[in-house]
Amino acid sequence: MFKHLRNDIKMVFERDPAARGFWEIVLFYPGLHAIWAHRVSHLLWERGLRFPSRFLAFLTRFFTGIEIHPGAKIGRGFFIDHGAGVVIGETAEIGENVTIYQGVILGGVSLKKEKRHPTLRNNVVIGAGAIVLGPVEIGEGCKIGAGSVVLNDIAPFTTAVGLPARPAGRHEPQSDVDLDHNLIPDPVKSALDGLKERIEQLENKLGEEPRPRIMPLAGLDR
Repeated sequence: MFKHLRNDIKMVFERDPAARGFWEIVLFYPGLHAIWAHRVSHLLWERGLRFPSRFLAFLTRFFTGIEIHPGAKIGRGFFIDHGAGVVIGETAEIGENVTIYQGVILGGVSLKKEKRHPTLRNNVVIGAGAIVLGPVEIGEGCKIGAGSVVLNDIAPFTTAVGLPARPAGRHEPQSDVDLDHNLIPDPVKSALDGLKERIEQLENKLGEEPRPRIMPLAGLDR
């Protein structure tokens, strides 16, 4: 248990340049508090103690602003930066070394008691305000841009942006957790630019071709 606590604190030092000290992290990082509380509430949930697990999750939401359902499965190295407004649903599954920012929602779109929340593979990064809906799978090493809405599976090591989110390029598996939003291409803009260029090419081609000679209709020249 203490080994996990040390790893969690080390993880914060590695991913948040604003972290300056041990006690600062332990006392003032709500994302870390939410993860620690979830481990306990999830253990209670797995043992069938549903009421105390939900009560602990409720208290955690009250004090941290982060809502994680006790049934959600979360791997090691999970980091919630800032955390306000984060919602993680019951059947969500999160792999190892995943980072999410404030306002991220892992939500469901079905009323059936089945797998209805997203699966995040290892080393995924989700930007602030992004929403991932339904039992979609975000592949290993994916990066989801801030404010994106993901409705479909995303292939591993892909950067996705937009509403709905579309692939904007691939990156190397060894790349760090930075999203580099200023460098993310806009797939919609790229498509529009390509369409504009094609229209200009067609207009230029039409301008170069000789215009057909219009012959007068018989009987109208009298």
